[in-house]
Amino acid sequence: MAKFPFEISAQDGKARTGVLKTSRGDIRTPAFMPVGTAGTVKGLYMDQVAQAGSDIILGNTYHLMLRPGAERVKRLGGLHKFGGWSGPILTDSGGFQVWSLSKLRKMTEEGVEFQSHLDGSKHMLSPERSIEIQADLLGADISMQLDECTQFPSPYDAAAKSMELSLRWGKRSLAAFGERENQTLFAIVQGSTFEDLRRMSAEASVKEDTAGGYGGFAIGGLAVGEGHEAMCATLDVTVPHLPVDRPRYLMGVGKPIDLVEAVARGVDMFDCVIPTRSGRHGQVWTDQGPYNIKKAQYAEDESSLDGSIDCPASRDFSKAYVHHLIRSGELLGAMVLSWHNIAYFQDLMARMRAAISSGEFESFVKTFKSNWAG
Repeated sequence: MAKFPFEISAQDGKARTGVLKTSRGDIRTPAFMPVGTAGTVKGLYMDQVAQAGSDIILGNTYHLMLRPGAERVKRLGGLHKFGGWSGPILTDSGGFQVWSLSKLRKMTEEGVEFQSHLDGSKHMLSPERSIEIQADLLGADISMQLDECTQFPSPYDAAAKSMELSLRWGKRSLAAFGERENQTLFAIVQGSTFEDLRRMSAEASVKEDTAGGYGGFAIGGLAVGEGHEAMCATLDVTVPHLPVDRPRYLMGVGKPIDLVEAVARGVDMFDCVIPTRSGRHGQVWTDQGPYNIKKAQYAEDESSLDGSIDCPASRDFSKAYVHHLIRSGELLGAMVLSWHNIAYFQDLMARMRAAISSGEFESFVKTFKSNWAG
């Protein structure tokens, strides 16, 4: 089983910074992965994504298997060639999208049978099929085990049953992945917000990893309505049970304050649609939280979106002009804001890496939290 070298260069409290080394390039951690749902980070060229500071992007198994089809992507050279991204790609397993988007779904021990949200066609996603799509057809550098995203709120018994199913699917995913060069597989820890379930899930996943099969460990089932404080509390009781020599990935998170708090608890990797999704709706992210460029107060504001960010979108477009673009429904407005937001998120990660390296992370967190109004 391939396990990418993970070198931790500095630690400050529980926060750590380092490099995950893949055959397609280094991933500096803590790392934020822009979401490339359908083979594209919405509104951006891939060179803009890279120039903004992104080392790795995320691809969505569910969306790509339905359109254009995973086998077609394979015939066209794999997801890297198809989408024009030469760096590492992590793909999710498809489980979350099945849970959140499918018209109808039936969960069994074998996998999940669902109807496409596009045309109602029926599909079966098993752990083995998910691995085939991610690793063999899309060619992901990092694949995720198939898991069931636990509903929130969830009764304890239902959360336990869901977590145990994910563990069994993880074992099957690991077997299906087998021995591979230049690709790795991450486990996913579930258990809702229940401390003992999170501990059991983490410990069982680590036990399955006795041969060093998993290249990293993800924390799933958060950012689904539990709130910021519950998320932090869940991380507090989960992260200590994960290996120190493997990257820890918090899935689907999140707002800048979430990223800062999670890094402070020892998390290394993140993904979220917030930068591009909110950009398409006029939100501009800053250390104080987002502001809405559609508001009338920006109609004649000649200042840049954020002059402190080294990105053309942040630096070279006035608030007044972007206000006009968004109010007019012009595509360029959504593109500029998405570009700025990705650059801001990557700048935040770079500042956290620097603060950890210099031993000043605690001070960074204190300052960030005092400024945050989001």
